Amino acid sequence: MTPAVHRQATIPLTGAQYEIAAGGYQAVATELGAGLRELRCNGRPVITGYQPDELPPGAAGQLLVPWPNRVDGGRYTVAGTEHQLDLSEPKAGNAIHGLGRWVPWQAVRHDSRAIALRHVLLGRAGYPFCLEMDVEYQLSGETGLTVSVTAKNVGAHPAPYGTGSHPYLTAGAATVDECELTLPVAHWQPADNRGIPAGPPQDVAGSALDFRKARPVGAARLDHAFTGLDRDEQGRAWARLASGATEVSLWAGPGYRWLQAFTGDTLGAAHRRRAIAIEPMTCPPNAFVTGTDLIMLDPGDSVTHTWGIQLTKG
Repeated sequence: MTPAVHRQATIPLTGAQYEIAAGGYQAVATELGAGLRELRCNGRPVITGYQPDELPPGAAGQLLVPWPNRVDGGRYTVAGTEHQLDLSEPKAGNAIHGLGRWVPWQAVRHDSRAIALRHVLLGRAGYPFCLEMDVEYQLSGETGLTVSVTAKNVGAHPAPYGTGSHPYLTAGAATVDECELTLPVAHWQPADNRGIPAGPPQDVAGSALDFRKARPVGAARLDHAFTGLDRDEQGRAWARLASGATEVSLWAGPGYRWLQAFTGDTLGAAHRRRAIAIEPMTCPPNAFVTGTDLIMLDPGDSVTHTWGIQLTKG
């Protein structure tokens, strides 16, 4: 007798889809990597989205833990011991954007306005540490999206840690050339052609990278880390992207000491210069090597960082 074949519904590449809504805002987070796949306000996208059965283009909406950006050659040292990470950016010879992007995260709480996801990162070659990592996406009709990212060291050894997120903001223009950008930053970080810092941060004043006052992006090609963030009374630094009567704003809370801005010039034609990634980061590229703004989590310690996006005009 021929055994029966049971065909199950296909699973999208990004796994389960968690929808939340409040006021005019709607968002979707994914099981894969706890990514932010969609964020809309009154039906209009405020970030670059993608389909459930599509991998995030250009790291769109991905959560970056336990480090953002790059590690030069994937090699770093902790307490006198050298570690070698897999080179997830092989052409440049770097490890990039952490270890949480391509693993499933478990939903621990989900209601109409919020979704909380968790992943326990067990030790592995290159990162012999154990972290319990949580992210919550929460919507409010008044304040838009708030994201909380928490890491707890549940292992026995101090663990190096940093985090970032990778949303691409869009204000509805066909290309970013037509948009005005505001970045609340005092310094930019020079880097080599592999994205690794080369020398100390430089003053943005008088440079082509000075977006402290809103001005057109034009032909500017951005893939730069910035620091020296100017903050409001709540400790939030606000970056803004505007087109016509529409303005989308991203705020980075205390502990996010860096922003990476990326105009997507190296992406495929369908995504090139269609939106700007504004990436809140707790540390700069190559922090695992240099120690700059790197967090060392002792066993039992935890740390939480918050950021958010809202439609501030339009």
